[in-house]
Amino acid sequence: MKATNQRRMSTRTMVLGAVMTALVILLQLISTYTTFFGPFSTALALIPIIIGAALCGWGIGAWLGLVFAVVVMATGGAALFFAFHIIGTVVTVVAKGMACGLAAGLIYKLLSRVNDTVAVVAASLACPVVNTAVFLLGCSIFFLPHAEGIAQMIGMDVSGMALFWALAMGNFIFEVGLSVVLSPVVVRLLQIRRRAH
Repeated sequence: MKATNQRRMSTRTMVLGAVMTALVILLQLISTYTTFFGPFSTALALIPIIIGAALCGWGIGAWLGLVFAVVVMATGGAALFFAFHIIGTVVTVVAKGMACGLAAGLIYKLLSRVNDTVAVVAASLACPVVNTAVFLLGCSIFFLPHAEGIAQMIGMDVSGMALFWALAMGNFIFEVGLSVVLSPVVVRLLQIRRRAH
């Protein structure tokens, strides 16, 4: 009986993970053509990453972050940085994607023992915070020497780390706002899933 329940849980997790993977791809493709702030698209894919991390765990969260990173690179979302440091771009994009999904899953798991709503809100905040923090860390490690060239390419009159902060902040504020606004939806999905068990 226990083995059957575990198999059922595993199948549900795999199906949910597959659905969230498809949503990450779809939303990030949509994001590619909706650049609101600076030269980068907003990370709409963070929404299914947060949902997947909460519903399926940190492993699926990290997987969804990896898918997000691959889509960003495949659609040219990181083309500006590829021109200056290919390995640094791959490391930064993959690290920020996987880290934000991993963080959302771990924070949700840790805090869900206390309160689901608190856990979801914290995971929803952690995802864009970690995504942006790792981006800025990658920029400081790999791209700081190229800041002037990057600024010239995009026509900004800012240099050094100020450039990368300027590039990140518009998207960050949008992503945090969207994540927090949609967190009640995640709570509702969790309640529905629990009732189904």
